[in-house]
Amino acid sequence: MTTDSTGSELSGIAGWAVHVMETMGSPGAGIAIALENLFPPLPSEVILPLAGFTASRGEFGLAEALLWTTAGSIVGALVLYGLGALLGRDRTRRIVARMPLMRVSDVDKAEAWFDRHGTKAVFFGRMIPLFRSLISIPAGIERMNLVRFTALTAAGSLIWNSIFVLAGYFLGENWDAVQLYADVLQKFVILAVLVALTIFVVRRVRGARRGRHARIGG
Repeated sequence: MTTDSTGSELSGIAGWAVHVMETMGSPGAGIAIALENLFPPLPSEVILPLAGFTASRGEFGLAEALLWTTAGSIVGALVLYGLGALLGRDRTRRIVARMPLMRVSDVDKAEAWFDRHGTKAVFFGRMIPLFRSLISIPAGIERMNLVRFTALTAAGSLIWNSIFVLAGYFLGENWDAVQLYADVLQKFVILAVLVALTIFVVRRVRGARRGRHARIGG
């Protein structure tokens, strides 16, 4: 179990993250963030302030923390982009065609939306919990220009990472105060997704029922 500068214990993800950073230095912060991109249950809202907190203890410099966490974000995003590219448009359409309540036309709509808003989605998506990881997959499926994708990911990640790393750096052992605000944002995003998903399912179920009644009546 890891302890902070006041002697209080850090356990769970926090303890693991600090141990990795203390053992590997600033590259450890990059590795932790790369893993967070691939496994969203690992919260960047914990890891990033801890990177700043660890930097404040002199384990490595603040600039190193920002550089390596942003590099980790890029690496994680590129892995998911590669998965999306391997999945491809045709395979995605075949999978969607077999999914209940889904239609191939949904893929067409998603493609059209990404064509119009892909640049903004990748940039701002790096600052939204959950979407931070997920947005890389459709970018890969659509084969978004890799240089543009990497540049947008780097820019969006640097902004997001800087906010939390700097907060952890200046708050020191009170780094966990950042979580209060991050948790509110994450819960809001999750609630919005659940509401949108519920509306989608209800509309599709009603549409399917109307379709069956029309066939029976005909």
